[in-house]
Amino acid sequence: MGTLIKNGTVVSAKDSQKLDVLIVGERIAEVAANISAEGHEVVDATGLLVMPGGIDVHTHLDMPFGGTTSADDYTTGTQAAAVGGTTTVIDFALQNQSSTLKDALDTWLKKSDNKACVDFSLHMAVTNLHGPEGAETLAEMDEMVAAGISSFKLFMAYPNVLMVNDELMFRVMQKAAELNALCLIHAENGSAIDVVVAQMIAEGKTEPHYHALSRSPKAEAEATHRAIALADIAGAAVYIVHLSNEDALAALKFMQGRGAKALAETCIQYLVLSIEDQMPGKSWEEAKYVFTPPLREKKNQEPLWEALADGAMSVVSTDHCPFRFADQKELGRGDFRKIPNGGPGVENRLQILWHFGVNVGRITPERFVELAATAPARIFGMEKQKGAVAVGLDADVLLWDPTAEYTISAKTQKMATDYSMFEGWKVKGNAAKVYSRGELVVDNVAKPGEFLGTTGRGRFVRREANAGGIG
Repeated sequence: MGTLIKNGTVVSAKDSQKLDVLIVGERIAEVAANISAEGHEVVDATGLLVMPGGIDVHTHLDMPFGGTTSADDYTTGTQAAAVGGTTTVIDFALQNQSSTLKDALDTWLKKSDNKACVDFSLHMAVTNLHGPEGAETLAEMDEMVAAGISSFKLFMAYPNVLMVNDELMFRVMQKAAELNALCLIHAENGSAIDVVVAQMIAEGKTEPHYHALSRSPKAEAEATHRAIALADIAGAAVYIVHLSNEDALAALKFMQGRGAKALAETCIQYLVLSIEDQMPGKSWEEAKYVFTPPLREKKNQEPLWEALADGAMSVVSTDHCPFRFADQKELGRGDFRKIPNGGPGVENRLQILWHFGVNVGRITPERFVELAATAPARIFGMEKQKGAVAVGLDADVLLWDPTAEYTISAKTQKMATDYSMFEGWKVKGNAAKVYSRGELVVDNVAKPGEFLGTTGRGRFVRREANAGGIG
């Protein structure tokens, strides 16, 4: 006996068709018109869109930062993801500068053990190289790829904590090219930014607003160009995370035009929030919007949307790194350097992308699926398992109601923060039912906002090394 989804419209990254979907066990068994209902439990999807569950490739769950830890652990974070229609997340394991990659992997697998409620994978952040010319750590990269971790994060920001120099970055890129792995880059010129930050603090400019002003879009653009250029020399594929502004986008497009193997994501906050509206420099409440890269001027939003539509950028993620306002953001009152960087978003990614993308006509439903699920699966080496409603793939299936109206609020969200970056926003389009490997884990019609599955049911997804699917 299977679960038969009838009368819905199956939306792929290429087209939309009136088709039925049969789920047997954890996999999709058949996608066709007029599948017989005999022997199956029928789910009527009349008026609904049948899409692959979302894949958020950029989250930070249970992550130590700035003297505290991100508010969502693997339980609350993955439940919030599911409620919003996301059925897979890729989190970041962070190497301590004095430790090994294996230590980081073990630490993050323990964080997720018996806690993850939907499937997850990991990127490995490399912050230091050990052994002569980094040989020990570079050899560990082979072990990571063998373990199904096929992407490596490099920070060009946060000196003395996470930032790497160009030599280390280039060595990792060379090794990644050898392994056919993907390099993820936090592209900001951290050294220049730290000079500006110190000058601002010396001038008494300590409020949250100055966090954004200290991190110039040009510092992001410079680092974007440098990272892609180094990757091009190394023959590596590179993926710029959380690209936030038109200057950095121009650097990306320039190098893409020269044949570099360069991809990029942006995040929902950069598409709909701005420094003018959220951080005009008037109150401590603006600490809610302290994340890195910071909010940009509103003029940057349309170029980002256009790049998502035309393919210059490939993915929309969240950089979900939530901290409570009352007791965690408060750590930085009087000194913006000490405000924990990050914001909550994993629960609202699909709602925001649909409402401000599809409803407005900036992207099509098919492009929505590409940006939210299919491209993430392809780029990060799991398209044989995730990212489409297709026979043989995991039955991560989202029934999306394009007419559902929803008001975003911290009072009703599953995320473990005491605020929402989109508080009070009314959106049209929301997850109706969410299946994770064939199990109904969310029914926002019958039980809005509840996770119906068991804690710890999520599995680690081993990913192939495919150089981001571009070489």
